[in-house]
Amino acid sequence: MRAYSGIPALLCTLILASCSVRSEKKQESAPTLPVIQLTNQDATLDHDYASNLEAVQNVEVRARVAGYLDKILVDEGKSVKQGQLLFQLNPTEYQVEVDRAQSSLESSLADEQSAEVEMGRVKLLVDKNVISPSELKLAKAKKETARAAVNGARAALSKARFHVSLTSIRAPFDGVINRIPFKRGSLIEEGALLTSISDLREMYAYFNVSEKEYLSFIKKRLDPEKTTVREVDLLLADDSPYPYKGKIETAETEFEDNSGTIAFRATFPNPKRLLRHGATGKVRLTTDVDDAVLVPQRAVFEVQDKNFVYVVDGTNKVRTRSFIPSSRVDQFYIVQSGLKPGDRIVYEGIQGLKEGMSIVPKPLPAKSLQALYASARD
Repeated sequence: MRAYSGIPALLCTLILASCSVRSEKKQESAPTLPVIQLTNQDATLDHDYASNLEAVQNVEVRARVAGYLDKILVDEGKSVKQGQLLFQLNPTEYQVEVDRAQSSLESSLADEQSAEVEMGRVKLLVDKNVISPSELKLAKAKKETARAAVNGARAALSKARFHVSLTSIRAPFDGVINRIPFKRGSLIEEGALLTSISDLREMYAYFNVSEKEYLSFIKKRLDPEKTTVREVDLLLADDSPYPYKGKIETAETEFEDNSGTIAFRATFPNPKRLLRHGATGKVRLTTDVDDAVLVPQRAVFEVQDKNFVYVVDGTNKVRTRSFIPSSRVDQFYIVQSGLKPGDRIVYEGIQGLKEGMSIVPKPLPAKSLQALYASARD
């Protein structure tokens, strides 16, 4: 029996040694991961809104009289000046109306003159008691009738001349000619759309915002310390930035029932005529946020549409914690609730982590941290 008395002691020694090795291996396997401590930071939020672009002036040019199209004096896409002749309709039939009205006026003037002479003759006879005074009243009535006919003839002549003038279609303002659907010689009906003209020197961008965003904007505008009109940016249809800044100048007076939004209008200069009527883009509004808690996107993972991070506790073990973001800026989430300044979170390498796992935290270098948060303020 004494030959086996040392075996239990030997087994205990081996077991303890094995546990010690496992513990050392476990400690050696703890990954070294970059960690950041959350602090309050200033941030700049960009909000993009789909917008429709419209020329400050965009007018349909329609024929106000019917006739054959004699001349097309402009081309599509060309710039024109106010008053420039664009189209010429055949004025022949309207000139005939002018000649007819002119003849009618001359005839009416002759009748008026004859009536006036007749009234003078009747007046002399009445004064000599040759004829009844009622004859004078009748002569005066004929004179007034002749005068009314003259006025009517003058109005008809003015109308006929006006119709002739309408055969010459001119530009109502400086602008750019759009599509012309007719060719020379076409029979144009009254009211036919000949083309449209756009003043492209400035452009309106219309976009809709929610009631909450509307109130935020109006409150800032009414703040006496923030009376400066904030400039806005425009992204073109290919997401490239438009090189000129715009300004929000007005808003509609009513919210839309279906969407609960209200339309804003921003005005952009268009010196190079890059923007065109009917185009689309995105208006970008920038908002400054003070003392926000920012969480880098790469530190966040999602489970069932909820956002989580790994928080490092005092024993360097990671704990999953959910948080609610209020918005997103660039590569960051702005925290609404769930996280606070001073919390340490794993910045990178979260894919292999599990609840309660030990890590070796490696604080992100100060320069890297400054550069990280600087991107949220740009």
